[in-house]
Formats: sequence, C-alpha cells, structure tokens
Amino acid sequence: MSEPIYEQRIFRFGLFEFDTESGELRKEGRAEPRLRDQAAEVLSMLLQRPRETVTREELRGRLWPSDTFVDFDHGLNTAINQLRNALGDSAANPRFIQTVPRRGYRFIAPVETAGDVSRARILGTVNTKGGGGSATGAAPKDVRSANTPAVRPAILSDPNDLPAVSGNIVRILFSLIQVIYLAFYVVALGRMSVLSEILEVRQSLAHVVIVMVIVTAAMGIPTRLYLLAAIAFNYRGLDGKFQKLFPFLLILDELWALAPFLIVQLIGTGLALAATAALLYLPFSQRTLLLMGSVRQAN
Repeated sequence: MSEPIYEQRIFRFGLFEFDTESGELRKEGRAEPRLRDQAAEVLSMLLQRPRETVTREELRGRLWPSDTFVDFDHGLNTAINQLRNALGDSAANPRFIQTVPRRGYRFIAPVETAGDVSRARILGTVNTKGGGGSATGAAPKDVRSANTPAVRPAILSDPNDLPAVSGNIVRILFSLIQVIYLAFYVVALGRMSVLSEILEVRQSLAHVVIVMVIVTAAMGIPTRLYLLAAIAFNYRGLDGKFQKLFPFLLILDELWALAPFLIVQLIGTGLALAATAALLYLPFSQRTLLLMGSVRQAN
C-alpha cells in the first residue's frame, strides 16, 4: 500500500507547536530559532506517524534523493541532534524522539492537530478547531491509522522509564541469570534419585513433580543455551526475540521458582520462601535488563 498523503497542518505536543507548511516551531506560543530544512522535514515525518517507527531508509528517501551524494548518517544525526536540542530532549531519556536501534526513530509523545484531521494519524485527544476560530462540530475522540498501535498501559517496565545501562553490564548480568537456570536444570536432573527420596512423603505428587522437572528442564536447557549464545555474540534484535519468548519463559521460570520447596526439609520453610520470592522476579529482571540495554542508543 502506498503511503497516505498528508495535508499541511499544525501539530501540538507538550508545550510545542509545529507548522509543517512554514517549518516554524513554537514553544508556548513563542517562535523558537528556526529549524534547518532537513530537521523540519524529519520532525514533520515523525509527527505525521506518532508511535510508529520511521525508518532511516524512509528518511533518506524523503530528504536525499537517490541521485544525491551525501554523508547520509552524518546528515541525519545532525538533523536529529538539532531537533533534540530544540525540544530539550535526549537520546538516553527521550520524551519526544526515541531512537529505534538500527532501524530509525519514533515520536513517542501524545500529538494533537489543528485543522483538518480526516487523514491524520493521531495519538491522544484531537483538537479540530479551525484557523478561523469557529467550531466545526464535535471532534472524533480518536482518529488512528490502522497501522498505529493502540496505547496500552505500561504494566511492566517501559523503555522510556528506564535508565541507560552499559551493554557490557547487561550482557554479564543477563548471562549470569541464564547460568543460574542452567545450574538448576542440571543439578535437578543429576540428583533425581535424591529428589525422589525427598518426595516419598508425598507419593501422590511425586510422579507428577518428577515428570514436570524432566520436561521443563528439557525445554529450558536449549532455551538457556540459545540465550547465552545470543548475548555472548551480541545477537542483533535479541531484545525483540526475547519479548516474543517472554510469555513462554514466564511460565517456565515461575514453575522453577517453586524449586526451593522441593528441598524444604533441608533448608527450612523461611529460606524456601525467600528463595522463591527472588526467583519469581528473575524472569522480569531479564526483560528489564534487555530494555535498559536498548535505551543506550546512538544518536
């Protein structure tokens, strides 16, 4: 499908207004230093597609035709830096422009438009007052493109709320978590006879528990080896792959969080509860680590 044609309009976000026709950026009604043409064009593209990733290829095609010889990366980085300076934004803790690693950029703040909104991609409340100041009727509550993701509450950690963390720290901590789980699986399978003796007092559950340990360990071992290899070799897109694996890993890891109760006779109820509480958090900590690593993005 071809890209929709957008009409010239004024976009409002935070304390700012941006006129796509004149390229003028205003803050609280006052004109800011004029943006360079390329920076204004980038901002226009991002505002027309809020919450969507505008790829570097799309930006290149819009700003520099194929027959133009230019240092594209330097030019685009310069335009993005000027926008962030004008908006008081930063790559490490973005409020408006978020870098999508190795792909492009995304405008993450709520956006309103003034004027015709029939074909606009809008996130948040839409203001449809015309330039003449007369009311034109009730504005639609939400006008979205079919490709614009709906806003959902951030029940888990949101990348925009997390600090930037060094990639080396993320790799070390993430790898340690995988090694911990691998140790659980190997020790449990290697000491199956001891586990059977511990479960003798509950014969009705012993068979079920042992089967679950074998099956989940058999699934967990290759999964952990894959994650270890991916983080060790700096696999591109690991954060996205992990998000897809997360529902499966959450179930698997929450089951293994109960492992301390298999040896409750040896460690006591209190220690088993404490260990289980820590293990319940581990799957979420893995997700958070990868998200924090993705926040540390190059401009």
